[in-house]
Amino acid sequence: MPIRVKSRPISQGDRAPSPHWGQFESAELPDIGYDDTFRDVVKQLSRYIADVVYLPSTFEQLRTTSAGDSLRQLVDHLSANVTHPAIVNALLALRWHYGTGGDEKGVSEARANACEIVAWRFLTRLSEREAVEFCLYEIPDPKCIAAPSRSAPDRGESNERTALLGSSTPHSDDSLENGKRIRTGTQRRNQLMQSLSKLTMSMHFDSDEEEDETDPTAPFIHLNALEIAAIADAKRFLSQHVVQKIITGIWSGEIIFWDRLSVGSVKKPRFYNLHTADPFCRLRVPKYLKAYEVVFFGGFLFLYYAVLIEQSRAAITPLEVFLYIWFAAFFYDEVSEYIDAGSIFYAADVWNLFDMIMIAIGVVFAVMRFIGLYYEDYTLVDIAFDVLSLEALFMVPRICSILSLSPYWGTLIPCLKEMGKDFIKFMVLVIIIYLGFLTTFSLIGREIYSFRSMAMIVTKIFFGSSYVGFDIMDDIDPVFGPPLMLIFVTLSSILLMGSLTGMLSNSFSRVISHAREEYLYVYSVYVLEASTSNRLTHFYPPFNLLALCIFRPLRLFLPSGDKFRQARIILLKATHLPIVGVIRVYEYITSKISPSDGFDTFRGPRRAATKRRPAPPLTSSGPRPRVTRRPTSGDDIHQPSPARSRQPEDDSTDAPTDVEVRISELSLKIDRLTALVAALQPGAGTETTRT
Repeated sequence: MPIRVKSRPISQGDRAPSPHWGQFESAELPDIGYDDTFRDVVKQLSRYIADVVYLPSTFEQLRTTSAGDSLRQLVDHLSANVTHPAIVNALLALRWHYGTGGDEKGVSEARANACEIVAWRFLTRLSEREAVEFCLYEIPDPKCIAAPSRSAPDRGESNERTALLGSSTPHSDDSLENGKRIRTGTQRRNQLMQSLSKLTMSMHFDSDEEEDETDPTAPFIHLNALEIAAIADAKRFLSQHVVQKIITGIWSGEIIFWDRLSVGSVKKPRFYNLHTADPFCRLRVPKYLKAYEVVFFGGFLFLYYAVLIEQSRAAITPLEVFLYIWFAAFFYDEVSEYIDAGSIFYAADVWNLFDMIMIAIGVVFAVMRFIGLYYEDYTLVDIAFDVLSLEALFMVPRICSILSLSPYWGTLIPCLKEMGKDFIKFMVLVIIIYLGFLTTFSLIGREIYSFRSMAMIVTKIFFGSSYVGFDIMDDIDPVFGPPLMLIFVTLSSILLMGSLTGMLSNSFSRVISHAREEYLYVYSVYVLEASTSNRLTHFYPPFNLLALCIFRPLRLFLPSGDKFRQARIILLKATHLPIVGVIRVYEYITSKISPSDGFDTFRGPRRAATKRRPAPPLTSSGPRPRVTRRPTSGDDIHQPSPARSRQPEDDSTDAPTDVEVRISELSLKIDRLTALVAALQPGAGTETTRT
């Protein structure tokens, strides 16, 4: 039975004196029980955070100075006494709440940082496997908990349009028959924004006061901690080693969400087991999705060059037909990805902008090409091929987008992105000045230079050809020409260009210091976007067009059900069998070359468990070390248990080095082995057991 932990006020003996002591000396640690609702957990944590963080503080101040002493005490309390499985989810939800800003901008940012610090410090107190359980724990629907007679919704075969940030209750294909409304990721974001005021108003309510019937935490239902961290922009949390190890496990397929491809499959985080998992579920591994994406774009690029080299003006060739098929499959795949992931995750990937531009260019080319052939306007056909040639500007970088997953290249992309934003903002001022001088020069020298000629001259001057301005300033006007041209050259060549260079340099220096966090955030968002979709049957392009042509028309006449899903599964296995075969061969070769990949501390079993001698009964020689109970199979990632191991907090740095991580892991394994040996010795004394 879960034990409800009673809160206690912070006493003077619990902490060192602090200049801020007068503010939070009466603050009580949150009283959180194992069976409390997610809303109650969020409210109790928000009361404490609001009481102890009341002044603007930076992230480093809260992490290293006395301003964060109350946060350390909260971590100690949560780690030692509180066993609620949604602790990390609640802290990150609060981080989003405070991060959206408020009347007290500096205080809200400090509270958001405090929630993020407490969340990742709490994870450092857990073993790696327990950290996986807490990070992948999904917030349940309180309606299903309150009504146990009603079966919980099955996330296994969710609606084909269900987004990662979709409705709070997942919908299956059967739910479409009942006419249940589907809410997209954009609607979920609107709910999150609406919940801001509700959380603020109810933050300091006492437990016995009447609360709003609308649950402000409802939009977070069925989201795990990693998804909430991505929504909350918790980049420091996602960059922590323990979190990145989980995300890397998802990336490489050591942690999966689907273990079999059948009608009754349920989406649930699991450790991959080679002997029990369905080979076709490896199609959902983000690493293989990215590898196939490169192959798909390679074929795309081949067809693109072939069509442009051939460039048949009078008729559509077979190669051009294949190019249209590739365009259609690419377009449908992007639409499905947007619907599955939602607008927040989709916009976080900078390469999706390239995809949208590529699709737009392809649509313009096809329309102009068909119109030109229909009316036999070969000039329009030539223009269509010229438009298609623009595709290379985005297709070639897109096929090389896999480099962005490497730390070196991935670190540069956030810097270029932020510098591009600053450049666009600065260009607004440049355009204003440019238009002013262009208008003046065009009116003064209208008798000699046309507006088009003057526009080209002013543009050359702006890009560094200052001598052009000095050569024509007397021709424009002998009185106003020289002084105006001197002012324009000074502004453009010295002041504006110098300011732009300095601003971009400062922008690069500012972003490069946090480029690792930015890179890991983009990497994490991609992994979550590729792995946490509720879609059971995911067809790779161009096979997705085959599924679209077969099953979409059938939806108009046949109800969605088990037979419908089974047909999709059969088609998926028939079309993707060669891909699965390549994946199995690759995994077999890599397992022989490098069998150890760093996930042995929390992965599932790789072979049948051997019979072990039962542990002897507890004797009077001493207490038997507590061992966390694990499932027999070791594959499923269960809900965090009330009984969990504790580890000392490592708060020396945000991201420990590889050597420190290895030493910590070895020390943990030695401690566990020592405890196991002590437990298996019935005649051991108290000193041996204690060791």
